[in-house]
Amino acid sequence: MELKEKLKKHLPTLGTWITLAHRAFVEISVNSGLDWICIDLEHSSIDLDQMATLINIGRSNGVSMLVRLSDNDPIQIKRVMDAGASGIIVPMVNSREQAMKAYRAMHYPPTGTRGVGLSSAQKYGAGFSEYREWLSKESVLIVQIEHIDAVNNFDDIMSVPGVDGFIVGPYDLSASLGKPGQFDAPDFLAAMSKIEESNIKNKKARGIHVVEPSLAKVQEAIKGGFDFIAYSFEARMYEVGMSEAVHAFKKLTQ
Repeated sequence: MELKEKLKKHLPTLGTWITLAHRAFVEISVNSGLDWICIDLEHSSIDLDQMATLINIGRSNGVSMLVRLSDNDPIQIKRVMDAGASGIIVPMVNSREQAMKAYRAMHYPPTGTRGVGLSSAQKYGAGFSEYREWLSKESVLIVQIEHIDAVNNFDDIMSVPGVDGFIVGPYDLSASLGKPGQFDAPDFLAAMSKIEESNIKNKKARGIHVVEPSLAKVQEAIKGGFDFIAYSFEARMYEVGMSEAVHAFKKLTQ
């Protein structure tokens, strides 16, 4: 079943973030059985050529490959999709107009404004018709809700037909409230409650990034009704695992 169909049916899916360009991280993630993998262009040094290689690794193994953009930029969206991405995650979407901008940049006329290129996604021309049909039916658009302005405009953003779901960026959302990383702050919790209440009406896929590699946090996300869950990212998992091992080693050898 394609990722888009799972999102429509609110079937829980688990993915992860890739911030380091080495192919091994994607291969390990693919082998783990994840539903999707997101390559991060916003907070990493991954370039478009490296991104294309990582997309092909995941795609050739049947995993949905999403890309988190560095900005809501139509040129970048076009290049990411031409490289074969299954869809995009758009950062800092704070209005309906910004969501529409991303949707139009993904799609060809008459519904969009994307120029036609014949690259990997279109099999360099041989698969253009097939790709055009896939794009209209299966491509995925996720918007990031990571600012209080987005929370206040949530209903309008989610009213865009082409938006498949959202993912909360908890750090940036808390930062927009002047309390970065304070996830127990009353106004942060109020913002999260407002998102939950509003999404009951539009019924789009609900996503959240569980930044800390904690299965307990994943369980909390599932109980909270989230069905598009990003589990940490490779550098954070390595740091946490290594720190725990070093701490345990020092205790054993004192």
